[in-house]
Amino acid sequence: MPVERSRFDVNLSILFTELDVLDRPAAAKAAGFDAVEFWWPFPDAVPGDREVDRFVRAVDDAGVELTGLNFFAGNMPAGERGVLSDPDRAGQFTDNVDIAIGIGERLGCTAFNALYGNRIDGVRPDAQDEVATANLARAGKAADRIGGVVLVEPVSGTPAYPLKTAADAIAVIDRVHATGETEALRLLFDLYHLAANGDDPGAVLDRHAGRIGHVQIADAPGRNEPGTGDLDFGHWFRRLDEVGYRGRIGLEYKPSGASADSFGWIGGVQ
Repeated sequence: MPVERSRFDVNLSILFTELDVLDRPAAAKAAGFDAVEFWWPFPDAVPGDREVDRFVRAVDDAGVELTGLNFFAGNMPAGERGVLSDPDRAGQFTDNVDIAIGIGERLGCTAFNALYGNRIDGVRPDAQDEVATANLARAGKAADRIGGVVLVEPVSGTPAYPLKTAADAIAVIDRVHATGETEALRLLFDLYHLAANGDDPGAVLDRHAGRIGHVQIADAPGRNEPGTGDLDFGHWFRRLDEVGYRGRIGLEYKPSGASADSFGWIGGVQ
């Protein structure tokens, strides 16, 4: 049975980037989607109230649901992948948590992706992990106040990023839960990153389906839309159904052409 468009949300930090950030929610709506997600949509960890209000209004006015939001992750074009494990930026992350959760509360978003951060030369890994545990516990408690969860994600393409497999992410989640401060952390099952890193997505679903808080997809190799690489999306959508995943599936791919023309595969996947 063909998959329905309503199953998906559009990541507007990688799709429709030819438009201004504030114009992208309306573009997603015009393309037939009623849900969107974003990486952190501001250049700074602590944007001004006016910037936040404009972002919230753009999502509201477009008539779409915000289903996912990343915490501030540093300068991603320069290769940064999170700040929460950096001892020198702990305060920056803490300040950002309050703003991100506030946006979530206003827009009904309950899933917040916390990129772990790269290993830092000259800083012991265990020192970074200690800071990360405290920051993730803090973020989890904040998310829990609005019925939300914090997502922990394995990432490919960045050698210094320490979470490469689902097992790496689950170990972090278990470490934070063991503090007793929060139970609000979940795995972000990104099919592209898992496949690119040589993980076994099927085994991850078998072992950890109940711990998945969100799913994202792109084809591999290439990170473009389904049908451009080697992944069998019909198989993976069926497997997600079989293990009981009923949440949205985030389209987090680089379109091979115009964003609006990259959704033709939907409905053709069996």
